[in-house]
Amino acid sequence: MPESRNRDKANYTAPAEKRAQKVSSGNAAWFAPVMVGLMLLGLAWVVTFYITHQTYPVPAIGRWNLAVGFALMMSGFMMTTRWK
Repeated sequence: MPESRNRDKANYTAPAEKRAQKVSSGNAAWFAPVMVGLMLLGLAWVVTFYITHQTYPVPAIGRWNLAVGFALMMSGFMMTTRWK
């Protein structure tokens, strides 16, 4: 039976260390306060609208004040999906 050839392959060498990469460990410092602030601002907007018998915070837009308040709250809740 014929013998197989010897391979001229060097021994295993470990790969060179990769350059240190900046690892993102979370969100920016402003992210959580803005998220909570939007939710609280929206809640305050809606509560103010109901307490003042639907006249404030912006009398000119009437019931659209509810849409503004809920939009602010939903913006805060949408930010919670990106929170790390």
